[in-house]
Amino acid sequence: MELLLLFLMLLVSQPVSGKLRMKCPLSLEQQDGKNPWSCYRPGDHLIGVVTTAVKKLRITLPFNIAPYIHFDSESSDHSRILRFIFTTELVNKNAQLLQNLILGYNIHDNYLNPLGTSDALLDILSTGEANVPNYSCGKNDNLLALLDGADRDISIQMSTLAGTYKVPQISYATASVALSDKSQFPFFYWMLPKVGILFPAIVQLLLHFRWTLIGLFASDTENGENFMRTFTPVLLRNGICVVISQKVSMTEPTASLKDAISKWRQVNVFVHFLEYVSLWDRLLPFHSTLQDFPEPIEGKVWIITPIGELLVRRHTFLKYVHSILSYAFQWNKKTNDDSFEPDLFVKPQFGDQSFRCSFSKHAFSVKGRRRCMQKAPLETKEERSSIWFRYTRHVYSFVNTLAHTMKAAYSSISRRGRKEGEERLGVSKLQPWQFHPFLEKNEFCNLSQRKLYLDKNGDVAADLNIMSCVILPQMNIAVEQFGTFERQKLIFNQNHLSQLKLLNKSFPQSKCVKNCHPGFFKRTREREPFCCYDCIPCPERTISTQEDTEKCTKCPDDHYPNKNRVQCIPKRISFLSCEEHLSIILVSFALFLFLITGFIFIVFIKYLETPIVKANNRDLSYIILISLLLCFLSSFLFIGRPRKATCLLRQTVFCTVFSVAVSSVLAKTITVVLAFLASKPGNKVRRWLRKSLGNSIILSCSAVQILICAMWLGVSPPFPISDLHSQPREIILQCNEGSVTMFYIVLGYMGFLAAICFIVAFLARNLPGAFNEAKLITFSMLVFCSVWVSFLPTYLSTKGKYMVAVQVFSILASGTGLLGCIFFPKCYIIILRPDLNTKEHLMIKAGN
Repeated sequence: MELLLLFLMLLVSQPVSGKLRMKCPLSLEQQDGKNPWSCYRPGDHLIGVVTTAVKKLRITLPFNIAPYIHFDSESSDHSRILRFIFTTELVNKNAQLLQNLILGYNIHDNYLNPLGTSDALLDILSTGEANVPNYSCGKNDNLLALLDGADRDISIQMSTLAGTYKVPQISYATASVALSDKSQFPFFYWMLPKVGILFPAIVQLLLHFRWTLIGLFASDTENGENFMRTFTPVLLRNGICVVISQKVSMTEPTASLKDAISKWRQVNVFVHFLEYVSLWDRLLPFHSTLQDFPEPIEGKVWIITPIGELLVRRHTFLKYVHSILSYAFQWNKKTNDDSFEPDLFVKPQFGDQSFRCSFSKHAFSVKGRRRCMQKAPLETKEERSSIWFRYTRHVYSFVNTLAHTMKAAYSSISRRGRKEGEERLGVSKLQPWQFHPFLEKNEFCNLSQRKLYLDKNGDVAADLNIMSCVILPQMNIAVEQFGTFERQKLIFNQNHLSQLKLLNKSFPQSKCVKNCHPGFFKRTREREPFCCYDCIPCPERTISTQEDTEKCTKCPDDHYPNKNRVQCIPKRISFLSCEEHLSIILVSFALFLFLITGFIFIVFIKYLETPIVKANNRDLSYIILISLLLCFLSSFLFIGRPRKATCLLRQTVFCTVFSVAVSSVLAKTITVVLAFLASKPGNKVRRWLRKSLGNSIILSCSAVQILICAMWLGVSPPFPISDLHSQPREIILQCNEGSVTMFYIVLGYMGFLAAICFIVAFLARNLPGAFNEAKLITFSMLVFCSVWVSFLPTYLSTKGKYMVAVQVFSILASGTGLLGCIFFPKCYIIILRPDLNTKEHLMIKAGN
């Protein structure tokens, strides 16, 4: 703004009246062969173009002389201006497009400088000889639109001046996001999508190849700063770490990259936001830095952001480059205009001969010369230049689309005039303010030769081609289409990827660490980027099926992870089935004991009148044998798949039957003690020695157990369950005891009866008699109590079907103890020593 005010003050100090004054007669440098470009062609409508042909520029603002500008002729690219002239002539040749209208142009070089931009704008907006806006001297130029390809500051400067006249300002480059504010810049329009269109394309490319550690570089301009500020959070949200982030100066040498690159040698992918700087200028500092490393350097992948055709030539700077990936617009074949002839080639001398004017003009002077105008028709030569063709095609697309939009505006005005019944010979010329509605409706998307469309936010978007320049040995370059980015979806050319593998040019990795294999998950290291992590095995009952998993997935309850923890395997169902060897052994043992008990019972019935059977109440012996038979049979309730019925019966039947057996043994023990006491003269205990005593003991003791079991079944009965968690690889089918407290009360009561029986029998073990059954009961209760005391810790320490097996074994072992200790000695006498089975023998010790 300071330069603009200075310029306006100088204009005010130079009054214009009658004959125009010449420029200020100060000592100015003669430009000679470095004359500024200013090309003009009259027409029915004029397009103002402000572009940059001279890139390098140094402005001097001394205090003793007028400001002047130094140009560097080696950096000049006058073909930028020639392309606009060339494409405008091609559009004018298309009679069907503009019909009777001629499109003119007023093209200026702004030297990438606000001072040059101000001079160019004043020249475009002024219709007379002098650069004075609103001073009309001659024919009106009918300025229709202003084409702009500058950065933010210059674009804002142009919009401030041109907006006063409501002239549409159309950007044919990637403009700053700040210019999208319609409240401040109501007449600014984009011909191309914003730079943000590349964000998802680059992110998807990085994620596809798992390049999670990258370097980010941008020019130190406003657009470069905006790119770094907006793109870095997008990368972080997608799990990509930017560990090298640097702005590249446009005027000063780039700072050394050695420290950053040496610290992050794993970074093999760089994303570059190029703006007003050549690819070779950006490659130079990287080449110099990597050349200083003694170790071999892996080829780096460059991803550049400017959308357009990338031209790469052989150069030593490409030594450390694997490939350069860029983006280009897709062309819409349906709207391709045949008027663009790719074989047309402008001679190198054509610009100097036809468009160059020899004059000396200062930026702060009025126009003391006639505008440079085209002096010769467009010359062509039937040669094909790929560079000219590619760049000119882009410029032609802009001008051609603008011409189509102008045609649509004229058609609309013509239809509206006919609708209103106006009768006139022709349609009035289109005014700049009438052009805005057609630009606001995004007619560019429909008329452009590129595949443009509107995204969900109403912004202009485009389908892109991804181009790959792969650096081969001897610096040869293979340029192919790497893939496409259509409707926000990345599609790769698989043939190109296959060719890279054949050429041994597979893309390098760009990660902080190697991938975490399936079965592991990532854990971020402290004080390092989140892309640097350790691989930790998945915890128990979890798996990971992909690489670099953030967290492991828990297997379903009925599955368990395999050894590598990459797959969930269904758990096998576990219960004490009849087909298992353990079950077969237990069943065989139970059947054998059942048969032995039955055999003893038959023997006792057969020899029921013998003294040994009749001694100490043979009815109690029968009850004990029957109880043992039922005990051995109850073990079958524990074997097999748990059902509702078996779960209800197994514990209650077992405890009730065993309580009857122990109660019978207790009755037998008490009977032995009372019989000894009754043998003493004058003792009144004899009247208790009846069958009713034993029956009363059995019924009362068993009734208590039955009552406890009934309460158990009524309050919280056992039921079958599937235990999914006790064993990592098994689903245990078992019976839930319902109330664990009731279960232990039942066992405790049975142990209480056994303990009383053991104590009574132990005290009566020394009673006289050749056959003292109290000793046998003592040993049987000792075995019985030992089995069930050891049962508790064993039962609690086992899981699954082995818990059932422990209980079955305890039932069989305790029953065997009762059977063996009480009845085997009697069977031995009955079967093998019948001579001892006499009343006299049994009373020997008693008589003594």
